[in-house]
Order: sequence, then structure tokens, then C-alpha cells
Amino acid sequence: MILVDGAGGEWPVIGHAPWNGCNLADFVMPSFLFIVGMAIPLSLKRIPDRGQAVRRVVIRTLKLLFWGILLQGGYSHAPDKLTYGVDMKHVRWGGILQRIALAYLVVAVLEIVTKDVKIQDRSSSGFSIFRMYFSQWVVACCILVIYLSLVYGIYVPDWEFRVQNTDSTDYGKVLTVTCGTRGKLNPPCNAVGYIDRKILGINHMYQKPAWRRHRACTDGSPYEGPFKSDAPAWCVAPFEPEGILSSFSAVLSTIIGVHYGHVLVHMKSHTERLKQWVSMGIALLVLGIILHFSHAIPLNKQLYTFSYICVTAGAAGIVFSLLYFLVDILNLLYAFAPLQWIGMNAMLVYVMAAAGIFEGFLNGWYYEGTNNTLVYWVRKHVFVKVWHSTRVGILLYVLFAQILLWALVSGVLHRAGLYWKL
Repeated sequence: MILVDGAGGEWPVIGHAPWNGCNLADFVMPSFLFIVGMAIPLSLKRIPDRGQAVRRVVIRTLKLLFWGILLQGGYSHAPDKLTYGVDMKHVRWGGILQRIALAYLVVAVLEIVTKDVKIQDRSSSGFSIFRMYFSQWVVACCILVIYLSLVYGIYVPDWEFRVQNTDSTDYGKVLTVTCGTRGKLNPPCNAVGYIDRKILGINHMYQKPAWRRHRACTDGSPYEGPFKSDAPAWCVAPFEPEGILSSFSAVLSTIIGVHYGHVLVHMKSHTERLKQWVSMGIALLVLGIILHFSHAIPLNKQLYTFSYICVTAGAAGIVFSLLYFLVDILNLLYAFAPLQWIGMNAMLVYVMAAAGIFEGFLNGWYYEGTNNTLVYWVRKHVFVKVWHSTRVGILLYVLFAQILLWALVSGVLHRAGLYWKL
């Protein structure tokens, strides 16, 4: 996430796809949800009392919601602006941690309600794990059916909005988007955006969505650039990438992760675990690719489509299997130690690096002008000028001055036994 947020603007292939498609950044959110799901059976296994487990899940959910709204709701302007605060009429309710909180709450409670304590320690194989947790897959199917019914069944009327972006020549104007249709998955007229506008309110949605880089909006696509003179009105409209209906379908990524966690809990053989994980990962990946290239259901992170769920969950499962093979079977512990350190202090690294809080703190100490800070100086003189390339310099800055730095900080904290836990 640090990589794609910091360098995605210079390297579109790792940034979010403007609409349909799947770049590196589009695998980040599903990977979060997948690994959260995988951890649920492991963490709840140690809490036999259901009431205590539910209380723990609810408290952790509230903490995630608090930090999500604080960091992405508009209150924090880090790292570039030395201000804070948000007009409650325009606070953003959606966000990364909010989506994780919702998925975690739903799936963790589902795990608590459906698990049978008597079978937790019984060795299992093959499809017995699917049968063991059959009710969870029934819930997953219900979520999918409801999502597809709403996406393809809801009528989306014409809608209008007031341009809030002060950099736009249309600032303050009320623009109209023509729809009057149903079942469309294009940027302006999909049911996902319609539901968010009706329930969240258009002022509480993300003001700079990835679709601003859509080829219909700018000649520089997939780079961000000035809008075309004939760009449609929706190019400057808000859209919530972590909205209500898309977060509803995102729960499926966590349920798939839970299955991988069940395999880890019930199967004791490395070979059997890898067979289950890799076969399911490949099946999901192939299904998602077929759905996309047959034009049945496109890959789309903004809408969190079923093909997108399959491809990203399948890829997450395969990557996890590879890491499991390298670390748990081949014992390449030291080579992957930095990832372990970051993972054990994930919240700290997310807040300080991904959300830009640490850089915002450093930018508060400037000399003569706000553009003359340690962060800007290091980025410009140590990376960009040395490599005579803004693209390469920014990429190396993110890799070394952000990711490697916080890996080392996490390693020091790990050695000291200090962790930020929710």
C-alpha cells in the first residue's frame, strides 16, 4: 500500500486502474481482507467463550472505525498540508479501515456463531472442511446473490451534483449526469454509486476518485492530467470506492480468507495445506479471468465485482502459499524477517507511513517556506537529482525512505517487544 500510494502517480501500472482492469494497487485492499479472514479462525480459536469473543470483535471493530474516519474522513491533511479539521457536512464516511472493520465484524461474528467447538481440533482433509463450514458458504452465496441482484436490478435515474473541487473551472456549478437505466457497470450510471449517493450523501463521498484518469476524462490517461474540453460531467463528480454495496461484496474476500484459515487449523500436513490453498487459488484466478475476458463481469475494484473478488482472492491465496512454502517449509526466516516485523506492527506502519502522519510531522518543521522541509530535500536531492529522473527517484524514495525505514523501525520495536495492537 505504501508503494502504490507513494509511487502510483508516477507509475500508473502500480496505481489504481481508472475503472475496469486490475493493477498492482487493486490487489492491496482484497489482500488486507483476505489475511484478516485467515487470521480470524486462529485468533478466535483461543477464545472458547462466545460472549467474550463477540465483545472482543465489537471493540476491535469500533477501534478500526475510529481510526479509519480520523485518518481518511478528512480530519487529517497529512502529509502535504499543515492543517487539520473537517467540515462535518463533508466528512467522508467510507475508507480502508472502515471496510476492513465491516468485513471483520460480519465474518468474525459468523465464525463465532457457526463454528462447532467439538470439531476444532479434529484433523480434516479434502472437502470435509467445506462441509464442516457449509453454513458460511451459504451466507457467502446469499451475499453474492443480493449483490448481483442490486447491481443489475436497481434503476439509476439522472442525478446532479455541485462541483466541490476548487481547482476546477466548474467550481460551484451544479452539473447533471444523464442515466435513466439499470444494469450498467460504467462510471456514471452504476447502482453502487447510486446507493452511496442516496444513503451516504454525495458530500460524504471521495472527491478525487480514480476515474478522473479515465480515457473519457483526460488525454493523459492512465496518468492524471487536465480534463478534456468535452469531458463528461461525471469526471469531476465524487465516487466512493469503499462504499456500501461494494463493501457488502467485499465481505466475500474475507470469507475466502477464513477458509484458508480453516485449512491451516484443521490440516496438519504441509502438503495437504498447499494442495488445498493452491488448487482453490488457481480455480478462483481462472474463473475471474474468464468472467472478465468473456465480457460477462469486468474486473473492477471500484464496484468490487465478482470477477475482481475471484482474481484478487485467488492471487492472494497463491502468494500466501508461496510465502508459506518459502518460510514455513524451506525455513527462509531471515530473508523475510522485515515483512514479519512490519506485519507485527501493521497498524503503526499504516498510520505513520501509509497515512503520511510521520511525514506530516516532519513537514511541520520547515525553513523559510513550507516546501523547504527535510522530506522534500531528501526526496529531491538524494533520490530525484541523483537519478536524474522524477519517476525513478520517487520510486526509490518510497522503497528506501518509507518502506525500508519503517521495516527497520518495526524490527527495533519487535526486538524491544513493543507493538501497537487493536
